[in-house]
Amino acid sequence: MIVVDTDVIAAFWLKIVRTPDALQVRRLDPVWVAPVLWRSEFRSVLRQYMASGHLGYSDAVWIADKAERSMRGREYAVETADVLKLVARTGHSSYDCEFVALAEALGVRLVTGDRRVASLFSGIAEAMEEFGR
Repeated sequence: MIVVDTDVIAAFWLKIVRTPDALQVRRLDPVWVAPVLWRSEFRSVLRQYMASGHLGYSDAVWIADKAERSMRGREYAVETADVLKLVARTGHSSYDCEFVALAEALGVRLVTGDRRVASLFSGIAEAMEEFGR
């Protein structure tokens, strides 16, 4: 089991340049978990694809449904104090710190599509391009 951030989930479902890396992460560890926040972030990604004309409404709804089904039962609430402790220590966004806090709470790795997060939280986070290598 690993925590994955929205970048990894989006790369897996949207078939973009980073999709091969996300597929490799899934092959190496198919049990993905995330804070409930991932849903809102994923919807924002879908909105961007719709706004740019790369994805229509029906396809966006279909992808969202598939992604949400795949994560059902693997979504967690994160303690505010844990998130804010990480924010206070690093000054990083509370959004990214939710994923880190969940990984810490569960005692597992965070696989992220954000190299800055991987660097900033190198003790627990790893870039998806590096996972398993």
